[in-house]
Amino acid sequence: MSITSEDKQKLIAQFQRNAKDTGSPEVQISLLTKRIVGLTGHFQEHKKDHHSRRGLLGLVSRRRKLLEYLKRNDYPKYLKTIQELELRK
Repeated sequence: MSITSEDKQKLIAQFQRNAKDTGSPEVQISLLTKRIVGLTGHFQEHKKDHHSRRGLLGLVSRRRKLLEYLKRNDYPKYLKTIQELELRK
């Protein structure tokens, strides 16, 4: 359900803009996507876990807002990010 620090470092290294970047929208979107995928698997087994489902909806909403921001401000990076994370289309 949670992300290991090794997985987190790999995602940051893959999506960061420079060596010290950990908070760019691309990095945040990739980390949120990893958490969402983990929670989605959790709900296959625990169908009645509504409290965690509410948290999942918050994560999806935050990722959507970051994607909208990235699309509005840097469209090529938006396309690259959704292609690498296999989010849409």
